[in-house]
Amino acid sequence: MTHAVPADDFAPDVAAIAAVIVGVTAFAVAQGLTYPLISLVLEHRGVSQSLIGFNAGCFAGGLATATFAVGWLSRLVRGDRLIVAGLIGCALSLSLFATFDSFWVWCLARFSLGVCVSIIFMLSEAWLNTACPDRLRGRMSGLYGAGMCGGFAAGPLAIPLFGTENGFAFALLAVYVACVAFLTVILSRRARTQPEQAASGALFKFAKSAPMLIVMVAAFAFADIAAISAMPVYFVRLGYSEAFAAISVSVLALPTALAQPLVGWFLDKTSRSGVAVCSGCLAGLSFIAIPFLQSQAAILIAFGIMGAASFSLYTCALTLLGERYNGDTLVAGSAAFALAYAVSSAAGSSTVGAVMDIYSPAAGPIAAGSVVLTLTAVIVAALLRQRLRRAEITS
Repeated sequence: MTHAVPADDFAPDVAAIAAVIVGVTAFAVAQGLTYPLISLVLEHRGVSQSLIGFNAGCFAGGLATATFAVGWLSRLVRGDRLIVAGLIGCALSLSLFATFDSFWVWCLARFSLGVCVSIIFMLSEAWLNTACPDRLRGRMSGLYGAGMCGGFAAGPLAIPLFGTENGFAFALLAVYVACVAFLTVILSRRARTQPEQAASGALFKFAKSAPMLIVMVAAFAFADIAAISAMPVYFVRLGYSEAFAAISVSVLALPTALAQPLVGWFLDKTSRSGVAVCSGCLAGLSFIAIPFLQSQAAILIAFGIMGAASFSLYTCALTLLGERYNGDTLVAGSAAFALAYAVSSAAGSSTVGAVMDIYSPAAGPIAAGSVVLTLTAVIVAALLRQRLRRAEITS
């Protein structure tokens, strides 16, 4: 079944879409660098995988905290200015990694980084859906996803170039994010639209009305964080170099970035829920296949397929959010997505890390793939229930 385009239509707000994509790319560069780099640095210092997972969980805690504050903040400060403030906060948080070596300072910086990127994440999603018509929604979501994945791919490239021994990579990234904040200010002045304000209590109302979209984001988050946080350590423990572990994250993200515009086309031309189910199945099976592959090339190919498929779940959820909701519900939906991402990413980093500690490195990707397949089964069950309800109504 193809997606039906509604009658209401308008010209896309190009300046707003550009500001959103530029801002979320900076967020992705920061996350793409910090997850593998922090994991590798802490592993090099002899920190246990459980504590590395705890540090990653601090980032997720920051994401969750921001979701409960975004409604209040959006009523006090205009949305585009909040995005700029989030970018500046990211730059300041990254500078802490470059300046201090204390594990607990890094936990605090990781929490602060999570708060700031969550604000960018939520308001950017809402602004994107406000700025584009539904006939282009899948493709614009695909471009948004491509920018995010491109950032994920670019971030880890700083590790082979600058190493893990000093804070130069963090400092360079802080300067880059500050420059993006300045560019976002320029673009936002040319925009015709703004992110909507969130109504009080709208987050939980949205979560009750759209559980399937929440599960899509949760499946993506679990796979995403398991891949960029636990998998670099998995490769190092199997004897691969730190450079290979870092490059694997770029290989994860680059095919994902290239695939998202195509995924967006499928979302506009075919069944959006069908694309989500296929993506979840492919992501889970690719994860499980990794421990059984021998050559580096085969591992990286499976890693790339898994990344493209898992991120497609997020692109599907973002497109369906804009299709089914509007106004202040968009911010509430984006906040619910961020909360689901925070909870599931914390589970992904800590659970997979603990499984690797308790059993073996190979158990990590198998466990991650099994969780993704289970969440995909939940999505399928929800779709079947929807079809049964529609059949009862029409009969």
